Amino acid sequence: MSAVALTIAGSDSSGGAGIQADLKTFCAFGVYGASVITALTAQNTRGVCAIAELAPEFVAAQYDAILDDLEVGAAKTGMLSSIEIIEAVSERLRRRPLPCVIVDPVMVATSGDVLLKPSAVDCIRSRLLGLASLVTPNMREAEVLTGRAVGDPAQMVEAARALVAMGARAVLLKGGHLQGQEALDIFYDGRRVLEFRAPRTLGVPVHGAGCTLSAAIAARVARGDELVQAIAAAKRFVTRAIETAPALGHGARPLNHLVRGDPAS
Repeated sequence: MSAVALTIAGSDSSGGAGIQADLKTFCAFGVYGASVITALTAQNTRGVCAIAELAPEFVAAQYDAILDDLEVGAAKTGMLSSIEIIEAVSERLRRRPLPCVIVDPVMVATSGDVLLKPSAVDCIRSRLLGLASLVTPNMREAEVLTGRAVGDPAQMVEAARALVAMGARAVLLKGGHLQGQEALDIFYDGRRVLEFRAPRTLGVPVHGAGCTLSAAIAARVARGDELVQAIAAAKRFVTRAIETAPALGHGARPLNHLVRGDPAS
């Protein structure tokens, strides 16, 4: 285990999303995981009960401590709940850049609880998107970031183009809210549009799929994959983790992060 991946995100006390899901995903791919915690949440499978943000200075100190000692191959960001925390993370990423930064613009939990203050959206646009090797919004997050409707595959492509025009080097726009038998994600990197499809798993809602996907991409990039190859492997992992999601709790099911991370490689 020589590859190192970093997650910069909030803690989910129930273990289904956030830092906990990211670290479990890194382990599933045989990657050493480090973390910068931005916020603490009191939550379970039913929803978020309380949020405690960490001081931006302490968030930056965690980042510096990791980079002073570990060679990070890829990082992902998750819950960055306020302008101050986004600015702290952006500043450190600019001063001490990493080979690959995947931005998951977490705004709302599966339960509907708000994880990003509305005032912070402009800060993501202006400070964070330009640092992203890949940004992984769902359709609703893409609507907020671009200010345009995202309701079908054609609109997904246009939103992905808009996000690249706003500074992101590449976009994976997740189509989980589309209807149909397949889950369709759209990739755009300024040159090509690619479609990633997987069988849609019907049934109860799941919790932490977006966190897990971006963490899996980061893990594969840290191991040396090109971005498109990493996305394909991450999609396979998330599909299996959803299909085998354990019936824990009384709300949205957490994913099964114990499935193998890379059976096809």
